[in-house]
Amino acid sequence: MELPILYEDQDVVAVAKPAGLITHSDGRTEEATAEDWFNERYPEAVALPPETPTGYVHRLDRDTSGVLVFAKNPTAYEFLRKAFHDRDVQKTYLAFTYGAPKEKRGVIDFDIGRSRKDFRLRSAQPKAKGHLRDALTRYEVIGETGEYALLKVSPETGRTHQIRVHLKAIHHPIISDPLYAPNHKPALGITRLGLHAYQIDLPLPSGGRTTVTAPIPDDLAPAFALFPGPGEAGVA
Repeated sequence: MELPILYEDQDVVAVAKPAGLITHSDGRTEEATAEDWFNERYPEAVALPPETPTGYVHRLDRDTSGVLVFAKNPTAYEFLRKAFHDRDVQKTYLAFTYGAPKEKRGVIDFDIGRSRKDFRLRSAQPKAKGHLRDALTRYEVIGETGEYALLKVSPETGRTHQIRVHLKAIHHPIISDPLYAPNHKPALGITRLGLHAYQIDLPLPSGGRTTVTAPIPDDLAPAFALFPGPGEAGVA
């Protein structure tokens, strides 16, 4: 397995994760993971003692493509984990949705807990199970075509399934989302989750910041072509 490297220095490597690849093992399957790729490519990082972790510093859902960041040494790992925790990392996603929000730019500020109906799901409903965690997502509609829209989405927190749950909560779930839009038909030729982690702006352990961009993957390119180009749409 080979993953396209989008950025690399002595501390950090960022890759373009394809849809269908999980970030790390769930302990139940033996399929390849992005973590496996990192471990094979950087054996010196894996050889360090367990109390000095390296590797992925955030996660992407299996069917989400886009930028995934790894730390190559323990110092970088702790630095980046803190940066994510302190919300010093700006993440930009592209989401294809069923319909467009009435407000073309806005903030979704619903706490997230677990669904009462399905243990696999998270929920932004007031009666969600368990401890409700604060979650905030900014969005902007950057294109519309008929019954569908393309949104630029920036989650300021990192809750599980946050973007998927929040867009469902405002009645515009992501196209081909099997968990949060199971009764919707696939559209725009998109047969997997229509979500792409397009860009990430993060501080570097060595100083300064960098912005890493993952090109639109081939399987989403035909749908993206139905909307204005990145520059026109304000994505770039």
